[in-house]
Amino acid sequence: MDASQDSPAPQNTIKLGAGFPADHAEKLARAIVFLVFLLSVTYTLHAAHGMSGGMKMPGGWIMPMMWMVMPGHTVAGSAFLFLVVWEAMMVAMMLPSAWPMLQLYGRVARHTGQGRPTVNTISAGAGYFAVWGIFGAIAFAIGLEISSVAMASPRLSREIPAAAGVSLVLAGLWQLSPLKQVCLKHCREPLMFLAHAYKPGAWGAFRVGLHHGAFCAACCWALMVIQMVLGVMNLTVMIVVATMIAAEKLWKRGPFLARAIGLSSIAAGVFLLARSI
Repeated sequence: MDASQDSPAPQNTIKLGAGFPADHAEKLARAIVFLVFLLSVTYTLHAAHGMSGGMKMPGGWIMPMMWMVMPGHTVAGSAFLFLVVWEAMMVAMMLPSAWPMLQLYGRVARHTGQGRPTVNTISAGAGYFAVWGIFGAIAFAIGLEISSVAMASPRLSREIPAAAGVSLVLAGLWQLSPLKQVCLKHCREPLMFLAHAYKPGAWGAFRVGLHHGAFCAACCWALMVIQMVLGVMNLTVMIVVATMIAAEKLWKRGPFLARAIGLSSIAAGVFLLARSI
C-alpha cells in the first residue's frame, strides 16, 4: 500500500481545495445531498406524526412512545426502529451544518487526484452520522431504562420532572463551559480541521467523518438533551433545536448564542426543579 494514502494533506493543499469554485461534480453532490435531506425530513415528519403520542405518568409528565417497547415487539426490534428514526432525524437536523466540512473534503479530494472522490466524501458523511448513531443507541438505552423504572415505581416516576430539571441545568452549564467553546470552534472552522485531520481514501474519509462527528457530538450533546427533555419527537422543539445547532456553527454570533442557550436552559431547569418540589 502506498504510504501516502495515510498521510494528511499539507495545509497549502487544503487551502487550494477550498479556493476552487464549484465544478460539475460538486454541483451534482449538492443535488444528491439536497435530495437526501428532503427524504430525511419527509421520513422524520412521518415518524413524528406516528410517534407523537405518549403515556401520562405519575408526576404529571408524558412518557414518549419512542422510549417504550410496544406490545408484540422485542427490545431489539424497538431499538432498531428507534435508530432508523433517529438517524433520519439526525440527517435532517445535522446535515445543513455538517455540509461545509463535507463540501470542503470533496473539493480537496477532487483537486488532489483522489480516486472516486464522491464515494470518499460519502464515506466521510457515513463516518460522521455513525457517531450520531452511537449517540442514539446510548440515548435509547437510557430512555428505555428510565421508562422501565418509571412504569415499575409510581414513586420514582414522580421524581422524573426533577431529574429533567437537573438535566437542563447540567446541559446549560455545559453550554457555558470553555470546553463547549473549544468543540464549537472546531465545528465552525472546517478548513482548520481538515488541515490537520485530512486523510485520503474511503477508509481515511470515514475516519475523518468519525473525528468530526465526535467533536460535533461533544459540541451538541447538551442541545440533544434539551430536545429529549422538551420532546424528542415534538416537531416544534425539533425545528428550534436544529435551528440553534445550525446558528451556533454557521452564524458569526454563534459562540454568544451558545451561552445564551445555556442561560435559558439553566433557568428552565431551575423552574422545573422548583415546580416539582
